[in-house]
Amino acid sequence: MAAYDHPDPATFELTLVLRALADPARLEIVRHLARVGEANCATLIGTRPKSSMSHHFQVLRDSGILRTRIEGVQHRNSLRHEELDTRFPGLLTAVLNAP
Repeated sequence: MAAYDHPDPATFELTLVLRALADPARLEIVRHLARVGEANCATLIGTRPKSSMSHHFQVLRDSGILRTRIEGVQHRNSLRHEELDTRFPGLLTAVLNAP
């Protein structure tokens, strides 16, 4: 299985990042990953339909928020916190600390 493409941090666009974080399901994924560090897709899907969650993961990857690596048959997801912080200092921290 091929690896996922992830955008270069220099190409991260603020509007794409904010749009990705505006969706409640995606924000929940981001907050969960901030707590646990890394999680497989099955853990993050919960009771939601797999097809819609695949879309959410793709949006998060395309915006630069999420990194997905393949480990055997599992897809392991983590935040690109440092890369986002370099491009948009304090943005992700502010979002994660918001009520």
